Order: sequence, then structure tokens, then C-alpha cells
Amino acid sequence: MVYYSVSRYNEDMFLVGIMSWWYGNGLRLRLKMIGDRIARTNDYFSIGLLLSTLFSPYRQISAGKVSGSLSVQMHTFVDRLISRVIGAIVRSFMILFGVITICLQAVSGAIILFFWIIIPTFPVVGLLATVIGWVPVWM
Repeated sequence: MVYYSVSRYNEDMFLVGIMSWWYGNGLRLRLKMIGDRIARTNDYFSIGLLLSTLFSPYRQISAGKVSGSLSVQMHTFVDRLISRVIGAIVRSFMILFGVITICLQAVSGAIILFFWIIIPTFPVVGLLATVIGWVPVWM
């Protein structure tokens, strides 16, 4: 009789240990993984840096000072203007792709977190469905 009670106690403590890890340290680790993934993506796209250099010349083409006739200076001005427009377009697309990727990762992280929270309830829901007689129809 004592053996049964000790065994039952160990089984209960095992389940308590799993649940306390799942909703405690496991949940914290899952949140950290989602946050780290979003931070790595933000670092990969460097959205802040792209915003701060949005209208900088693209690849620093014709970035130096030019002195000369008016036609040479106008040619340099147009070159820089075109370079800045190309740079703004390329950086804008990269910012857009980065923001879309981060949003998709945030949504997928929220879905993963939702399932992380509800998965331990599946055995209880299955047991209740069995007790009340509900059987899924496959065909």
C-alpha cells in the first residue's frame, strides 16, 4: 500500500514539474527565441540605418567635391541627384521587405506562442470529448 502511494506521488510530481517548466521556463525560452529571431531579422535588414541614410548617394557614386565650369557642376549635380533617387528607391524597397518580414515573423511567433500555451490542454479536451461521447466524423 505504501508503494502505491509513493508511486502515485512521484507521478503527480512529474506532471507538476513538466507543467511548471512548460508555463515557466519553457514559455520564457520560447518568448526569447521569438524575440531573438525578430532582432536578428531587424539586424539583417538594418532598417534604422537604411532610414538614416535614405537619401544618401547610392554606393557613394560621385560623392566628392567638383570644381570647374557650370556645365561640369550641373552634370555632377544631376549625377548625384540620380544616385540619391536610386539609393532612396533601393533602400525603400529594402525597408519595405524588412518590415513585411518582421511583421510575418511577429504573427508566426504569436501563433507559435498561442499553440505553446494551449497544447497541454489537448489531453484534457480529448478526455472530456471521450467522456461526453463526441467522436469526430472523418468521412
